[in-house]
This record gives sequence, structure tokens and C-alpha cells, in this order.
Amino acid sequence: MIDLRSDTVTRPTPAMRRAMAEADVGDDVLDGDPTVRRLEERVASMLGKDAALFFPSGTMGNQVGVAVHSQPGTEALLDANAHLINWEMAGVAALWGVQVRGVPAGEGRLVMGADDLARAIRPPSIHAAPASIVCVENTHNGAGGKVTPIDELRAIRALATAHGLPVHMDGARLWNASVATGTSLADFAQCADTVMLSFSKGLGCPVGAILVGDSATMKRAHPVRKRLGGGMRQSGILAAAALYALDAHLSRLAEDHANARLLADTVVGAAGATVVPPDTNIVMIDLPWGMTSADVVAKARERGVLVTAWSNTRVRAVTHLDADRAAVTRAAGAVREAIESSAR
Repeated sequence: MIDLRSDTVTRPTPAMRRAMAEADVGDDVLDGDPTVRRLEERVASMLGKDAALFFPSGTMGNQVGVAVHSQPGTEALLDANAHLINWEMAGVAALWGVQVRGVPAGEGRLVMGADDLARAIRPPSIHAAPASIVCVENTHNGAGGKVTPIDELRAIRALATAHGLPVHMDGARLWNASVATGTSLADFAQCADTVMLSFSKGLGCPVGAILVGDSATMKRAHPVRKRLGGGMRQSGILAAAALYALDAHLSRLAEDHANARLLADTVVGAAGATVVPPDTNIVMIDLPWGMTSADVVAKARERGVLVTAWSNTRVRAVTHLDADRAAVTRAAGAVREAIESSAR
């Protein structure tokens, strides 16, 4: 079975497992774990930030990123299809009392741009919750791994700053954005006050994410992480996997991007299906009228391939470390057959 449901399905490589087994560890809640400290210092340096904090999940990192910048009774402005809105169990509202206001992408865009944000920022009113934070997502999961270019992010940052609003970046797959565009992680990170990155997606780690920012913000983030149960003990075992991945898996992300393009090129046009041209490793397949994603997913499974029903008419496939060129080639053919079979 070729599993393209997500890049989270990867298993640690033998070399990553060795790195985990040999990790120097301590109690990170009591005294600090030396391997966790190494990881936090390395990623903060890579992104040009003062400090970083290791998390068990990207969702927790995102939630803390919102919490340290916002206040109850305010609103967060972010893309209408953002992960923070659709896939984090209403955490922004439930945990922090912050209303999310989705900003639709303008015509011709897949992701919120600075012009869209400008239209969404409201003048002060006794009737409306004031904005307290702007959130961006790069790459954008729901838009098919779309990269928001650095110039657009800089424009969003400048607009937010002009209105006194901090920016949090959900950069779960920022690694992919950097490799795909050649823009450094540090340049991307300059566009936000805090950035969350995930190790368990494209980098192939079993667990883990990180939040970076200035020292004062990370000091505020630490007790919020504790409140959410995010303090981990001998977490150097997990941090060692991330350190290994930065050395061994970051540079190979371009292979996943190339495989995504191969998949997209194979599937597009099958029985009238269209594909969002992939910037990175996510392929969104839009099915023609009368066809359901559940049927296509079932037929792909019969052919040995696992993909996801993203909506009733959209199928998602994600290329990753555990699916090489040959596997993706086979999977692409099977998905095309599944679509054509569903049309009969």
C-alpha cells in the first residue's frame, strides 16, 4: 500500500532511530534537556530569532503563538481557509476567547494577500471586536501547499505593523516553502513576530514542532505551554530526531516537490478532473460534477493507494520521504484509473 494521505505518515529511518536512541537527555521540565536546548538554539538561529520553544505538536505551537499576542474579546484576522480555523478544534475561540475572522482571498488568489487584509481591517467601533493579531500560513495546506511569496508576506507584515498588530506565522511546512523558492527561513521569519514549524511533516520525524520569536515572547510562551500540558521530560529523544532531520532530510524536500508535480501531471484531465498546480508537496485534485471523493478514495485503495477525501469533490495526495519516485509513479497511475473508473 502506497500511503499518500499526508507527509505525517512517514516512519523514522534507521539512522533517525539511532540518533534518538543515543540522545543525551535530561528532565526538560525540571532542569532542561541538553538535546532540546541544542535544537531550540539551532532553529532560532536558522530563523534569525532570539529563542525557540519545543512543542509536542504544531497545533499546540500555533495556539500558544496566538495566545501570547492576543487578548480575550478581540479577533484574529487570517485566511478564510487557514488551518487555525478549520483543523484546530476552534481552539482560538475556546481557549483564548479570541474570535477568528476569515479573510477571503481575492479574485485570482488562492491565499489571503495584503490587499485582502487591508479590506478586512475595520475602523474602531463600539460594535465590533478589535483585531489583536494577524495570522498567515506558509505553505498553505488547504490551498494545496501554496507558497505565499516573500514580497506578499512583507506587504502583509507592513500593513499589520501600521495597524499595531503582531503577526503569527503557521509555518508547519515553511521548510518546503524555503526549499521551493530559495528564500531563506530567516527572510520568511522576518515577516512575523512568531513562527511555528513542524518536524513531523516533510522532515519525517515521529513527533514535534517548534515556536520561535524574541526572548520576551518566548518567556511568555513557556508558562502557556505548561498550562496546555506541553512540558515534556526526556524530550531530547524527540529533539534528536529533529536535529537529525535538519541534517539529512531538509535538503531532499525538492524530491517531494518534483514527485508532486509528476503526480499532478499524470492525474490532470482524467475524466475531466482538474488539479491545483503544486508549489510544493501537496496535490489537490478537483473532481468533475457528479463524482465524489469518497468513491475515488475507495477505488484508489482497491488499487493499493491511500489518498484523502479533502471535501466531497476534492481529493488530497501528499508526497513525502517514504514514497520514492517509483512509488509515486505507480500511485499516480492508480489514482488516475480510480478517477476514470468513478466516471463510468
